[in-house]
Amino acid sequence: MTIEDVIRRIGEIGIVPVVRAATAEDATRAVEAICAGGIPIIEITMTVPNATSVIGHAVREHGSTALIGAGTVTTGAQAEQCIRAGAEFLVSPGLSLHVLAVAQACAKLAIPGALTPTELMHAQDNGAKLIKIFPCGNVGGPKYLQSLKAPFSNAALIPTGGVNVSNAADYIAAGAFALGVGGDLVNAAALRDGNLAKITRAARELVQAVHAARELQKDC
Repeated sequence: MTIEDVIRRIGEIGIVPVVRAATAEDATRAVEAICAGGIPIIEITMTVPNATSVIGHAVREHGSTALIGAGTVTTGAQAEQCIRAGAEFLVSPGLSLHVLAVAQACAKLAIPGALTPTELMHAQDNGAKLIKIFPCGNVGGPKYLQSLKAPFSNAALIPTGGVNVSNAADYIAAGAFALGVGGDLVNAAALRDGNLAKITRAARELVQAVHAARELQKDC
């Protein structure tokens, strides 16, 4: 897929599930549960044991129908490993010029993290097309995102950190391009207990919440 294709797909779906898990097996089960819940995008973080193997497995099993990416990518070496494993996009908690350079050289999408206006400008100056706002929930949530969108109205922002089904509509109303959702979707206790149905239900509820919020924005 081209970078433009990936951006368009993320924008259409509007949700980027962040998979963190204690084991590779748990991460693989989380991927299955999320896909079953109707979200064909997965971000598998590099904090997962054997993360690149999990990414490769997800690409083989779901790559024809789902967009598989890597998260918590903090170095150029990690970026290269993830791309070799088949990741279509890379997400970082902050801005790494090395990650951006590797992604650009491989014609893959890199989504750097930013929090302040200065960081956001720095990311844009270095070619970032989508920018993760992290940890958004800790600094004001939807109100903070709305404040950022005032001077950066054309920026495609993905708030992450504290995003869940109860505030999804507020983030969409504040101008989010898509939502990065982690622990509130990929519930650690549910994974540990093998309760994958809970994760699938949460995915479906989130899809419905984002769809309803976007429909409401169309009417405004």
